[in-house]
Amino acid sequence: MPRNLSEKDIAEFRDRLCDVAERQFAQHGPDSVTIRQLAAALGVSPMTPYRYFADKDAILAAVRARAFDRHAAVLEQAYARPTVDATARARSILDAYIDFAMDNPEAYKLMFDIHQPTGPQYPDLVRAGSRSRATMTLQLHDMIAAGRLKADPETVGTMFWAGIHGALMLHFSGMLSKPLNARAVIYALVAALDRAIFQPAPS
Repeated sequence: MPRNLSEKDIAEFRDRLCDVAERQFAQHGPDSVTIRQLAAALGVSPMTPYRYFADKDAILAAVRARAFDRHAAVLEQAYARPTVDATARARSILDAYIDFAMDNPEAYKLMFDIHQPTGPQYPDLVRAGSRSRATMTLQLHDMIAAGRLKADPETVGTMFWAGIHGALMLHFSGMLSKPLNARAVIYALVAALDRAIFQPAPS
């Protein structure tokens, strides 16, 4: 490792370290993984990670921030796709959320693990988490503009989020028995909430 590191060198190593940490943390739990183990997986000395992060908590915060940013980007892209109406856009965002979780289970579980460092000492994590959270209300503002929602979008968004996340965690925990599966449960839940919350689309 060069003594004088460029910004590119630093960014590349941080990314490599976060890639390894994401897998190790998800497979074994953050408490079971040491910086020495992360360094060994990268083929560097045990002290090398400290040149880039203050400690393991800082690494975990960076891993989670990356995951939240990836999650937000996927949902933002889904929102930006051309659609016929607000309902179709909401379905696009829903499918993007489910697909992200299914395609990135390690990252998804780390994002929402409650036994993790958080707070203002990790501003990038706070920023990324807020960006991800904002995607849960994007389509609801469209529903308000279309006259189909007369409620607080933050409350409604949290209701949908709780249901989607709960079904996914049941799936990851192996607690959904066939013929149930996470996507089917989520579709049924969202349909029920839609009927209860939204005004009918204008004919």
